[in-house]
Amino acid sequence: MLSLVASRSAHGARAALSTSAAAIPQRALPIVWSRGMAKGNKHSRFKGSPPAQKKPNNAPPGQNTRPQEPRPTAPTQSPTSTPTPTPTPSRTPAANDAPPTKPASNSDADADADPVPDLSQLPDLTQGIPSTFEYEQAQRSRSSLEPVDEAETATSGGGGRAKGELPASAYVSSADRRRRKVMMGLYAALGLGLVGATVYLGRDWDDDELAKHPDVPNGWGPVLWWDRVRARYGETLTAYQEPAFDKLLPDPDPSFARPYTLCLSLEDMLVHSEWSREHGWRVAKRPGVDYFLHYLSQYYEIVVFTSVPMFMAEPVLRKLDPYHFIMWPLTREATKYKDGELVKDLSYLNRDLSKVIMIDTKPNHVREQPENAIILPKWTGDAKDTTLVSLVPFLEFIHTMEYSDVRKVLKSFEGHDIPTEFARREAIARAEHNKRLEAMRGKKKDTPSGLGWLSSALGLKPSNMSLMVPPEGQESPQEALAHGKMLQDIAREHGIRQYMAIEEEIRKNGAKWLKEEQAEQERAQKEMMKTMTGSFSGWFNKPQDQAQPPSPTSPPSPNSPPSPPPSDSTAEKSG
Repeated sequence: MLSLVASRSAHGARAALSTSAAAIPQRALPIVWSRGMAKGNKHSRFKGSPPAQKKPNNAPPGQNTRPQEPRPTAPTQSPTSTPTPTPTPSRTPAANDAPPTKPASNSDADADADPVPDLSQLPDLTQGIPSTFEYEQAQRSRSSLEPVDEAETATSGGGGRAKGELPASAYVSSADRRRRKVMMGLYAALGLGLVGATVYLGRDWDDDELAKHPDVPNGWGPVLWWDRVRARYGETLTAYQEPAFDKLLPDPDPSFARPYTLCLSLEDMLVHSEWSREHGWRVAKRPGVDYFLHYLSQYYEIVVFTSVPMFMAEPVLRKLDPYHFIMWPLTREATKYKDGELVKDLSYLNRDLSKVIMIDTKPNHVREQPENAIILPKWTGDAKDTTLVSLVPFLEFIHTMEYSDVRKVLKSFEGHDIPTEFARREAIARAEHNKRLEAMRGKKKDTPSGLGWLSSALGLKPSNMSLMVPPEGQESPQEALAHGKMLQDIAREHGIRQYMAIEEEIRKNGAKWLKEEQAEQERAQKEMMKTMTGSFSGWFNKPQDQAQPPSPTSPPSPNSPPSPPPSDSTAEKSG
């Protein structure tokens, strides 16, 4: 009886399943099968497993809620019972129906079942996105330049080859190989070029070169060859380290009566330049520069010798000295590069160094001839500075006394401030002069004149007293000495009169001079452009054919001049 009940219950379960399957429309069956039972569904979260079913609310957290197919239960047959066949409803299978599958056994289902992930460790997003501050701080504490452990790299690589399984060349790309070949070729060409240049530098001297290097004779010995290489290499470097010309100034003009040459630095001596965010570059002119240049231009050949490049110094000098009291500007191209510094070598000036004075702010610039230099502190823009103007009496005194060697005079002022020391010495000489002048006035009339006594006392020759010739309407040197004036006082008065005359001419004709100079520059620029344009267009224009005499058969041109009559010799030849 019990076996009969069990068989009927199993039969009812099968009928229920078949009835529920029949209740699904036939057109929906392929969709259900493709979404729920396809192994390669791209919407599946885990590869190889169907989409996870929704977990019932009353199921415990660790329980597997995956629906399983009902297992057929074999009916228990008693010896006395007879199995009754269960009627199966007949249904014609549709074309879209899924093929019948063989029910898998319990062991096969367990083997094919994929592991279900533990979703209990995921954050609860219903309370908001959790903070990642601790994770970011942990990653930031590790420097990006810190080397990565090989074991960590091997474990995190996810199935790559371990380090050392392939040779190092296997990890170099083809682009790197080509780049490496090109670099090796360039290095080889450079090495061959250096070897060839060295061999070429060691060749024998020419006649002119042998005259310049008598200590290195010709020959093919290794020592001689190497000496010639060193000599030629040194000449090549010298061409870049020495000044641009052997003579920086032209030969002195005899008509230009300036026996002394005064070289002046530009930066931080005559001008001071500075840069600011509000104004950019600004250049300030030192107080008294105009007076210094205009007054001493009657005594000295003024040269600006600066280490600033020409393209930077030229506009500053044009603005500083529009009337060209500075006779020769020398820029960085005229300096010498030695031991990593720019040096102003006065031996290239083409002037007698016993008559040259250099005023600079850097001792290293004049280290070749320090005995010719006056070093002043840098001017930083002080509007009340008087250092430059205070040098005028000293420089004027050198010209007045016509010293044969200015280096001896500068040597006597070494270690002293020249304007202060010169004023002190001049005061002592003036007091001595006044004392002797008073003594001379109390003596007889046959006492030598003040001028002769002063010249003998100062050790001056009559030829040196060039300033003693008085201009018309001015007092003579004897009258000036009788009034207690010294020789430098007479020279200073003469210099001031010349300076005032120069300034008067500038006030009257300065604007006209500048306009004429501007017009001359524009005319020169036009001429230069015309010459350049003509030479450039001449490259493309074909030369005109030279005029040829007309042939006997061609008629003469109406504009051609008549031919001259034949000479006697021509007539004889034709006859």
